[in-house]
Amino acid sequence: MNPLAELRYFFTALGYFTRVPVPRWVGYEPHYLNAAARYFPLVGMLIGGVSALVYLAASRVFPVSIAVLLSMASSLLVTGAFHEDGLADCVDAFGGAYTRDAVLRIMHDSRIGAFGAIALMISLALKWQTLAALPPTRAAGLMIAAHAASRACAISYLATLDYVRAEGKAKPVAQRLSGAALLCAAGFGLPWLLWPDGPRGLHALDWRFAGSALAVLAALRLAMGRYFVRRIGGYTGDCLGFAQQIFELSIYLVGLAWISS
Repeated sequence: MNPLAELRYFFTALGYFTRVPVPRWVGYEPHYLNAAARYFPLVGMLIGGVSALVYLAASRVFPVSIAVLLSMASSLLVTGAFHEDGLADCVDAFGGAYTRDAVLRIMHDSRIGAFGAIALMISLALKWQTLAALPPTRAAGLMIAAHAASRACAISYLATLDYVRAEGKAKPVAQRLSGAALLCAAGFGLPWLLWPDGPRGLHALDWRFAGSALAVLAALRLAMGRYFVRRIGGYTGDCLGFAQQIFELSIYLVGLAWISS
């Protein structure tokens, strides 16, 4: 393993998923993106960390509901609403088309339709209300876990499904992910589910929460993967963004369910 190459791949992932400037020496080659895929969950963890810090700082000054909104705004600012765009495009396409070609055409359209706008509003509202209902330490811990684990689950489709476009912004990423790279991504993304209240030590409830979250993520992954294959024969970059948003929201909801039960 070449440490300098791995650092280049990490910065490539950071530059692809966020608006954070990366050093000029990193450069860019299309094959960097596929090699960088294993670092996407690590970037997600950093994005979640920014959200958690903004939330904890803001909650000392503002009501919790406002602190959650500020934390959400910070993640949207850092990522440029990268995944939310995929969510809106997918819902517009899958909700407004019947044929494969029509789905791909609508998905490629930069304009947002009624289905996409409604889905985006519902998704953001659910995140806001779910996180606002959680105790502060759990909300902050789940922000990190959800951003990291959701990206690990989303890129797992690179290992099992086919990319369906001849070209596209996700094409350089969309080469088959090796088993080793997938394990690396899982190592960066999934262990955070064991610390829903932050890294303060494990106890039995953490293992049970992690098991429940993983079961929900596995079921959603299977269901969405089958749906993508049935509708378009595989996935696009927008499908990955859509999946990431669904996975992230599901982790918040499972976290809230554990508090409420």
